[in-house]
Amino acid sequence: MRPILILQNCSADGPAYLQTWLEARGLPFEVRDAEAGDPFPAHLRDHAALAVLGGVMSANDDLPFLRQTERLILEAMAAGQPVIGHCLGGQLMARALGAPVSASPAPEIGWQPMELLDTAPARHWFGTPRSLRVMQWHYESFALPPGAQWLARSAACPHQAFAIGPHLAMQFHVEIDAPKLQRWLLEDDPLWERALASHASVQDQAAIRAEALACMSVHQLLADHVYTRWAEGLAG
Repeated sequence: MRPILILQNCSADGPAYLQTWLEARGLPFEVRDAEAGDPFPAHLRDHAALAVLGGVMSANDDLPFLRQTERLILEAMAAGQPVIGHCLGGQLMARALGAPVSASPAPEIGWQPMELLDTAPARHWFGTPRSLRVMQWHYESFALPPGAQWLARSAACPHQAFAIGPHLAMQFHVEIDAPKLQRWLLEDDPLWERALASHASVQDQAAIRAEALACMSVHQLLADHVYTRWAEGLAG
């Protein structure tokens, strides 16, 4: 089987639980880290699927690797190679498909509630619970591109996920694991401090740590479901 290509925008924002899930199932993958200087490939003919991770930059920033990511997203979708986007990755999917990415109605940081729409596509991708608590870390969000199936929403940010066929874009970080969360909590983020003072949808370090033990295992069960559905579209 050809490997899955994982595009990593920041060295601190690696594949985490996605890597754990792929390794447990013996699925080959290749990670390209833009911050580490790894070039993103010119095409996807040597890969079976595409996963795009998050990052601190805006999807609208004038960075060549972001535009190359969008080209690879469109190539993969045209070829039927399943694409999955996490936070910035989901925003890049939306942008590649013609939908704007702009300031979120409210930032979301930490373990935040999310509601699934009562539709067959939402149940397909995320299972039967109508209400979930997911890891969020974003200041911008995507609009829905043409032809997208809207899957989930929150009070702070209405567009949490969309699907087009075997392709899934998420505003939240289903790939989070404990080591990755610990790295994030140690980072200096002035935007976080400002957002914390004015938005109920932003948690502080203490609240995130306090909920992590209870939330992480349930969150990874959600990730198992999401990645299983996504992998159903894999070809050789």
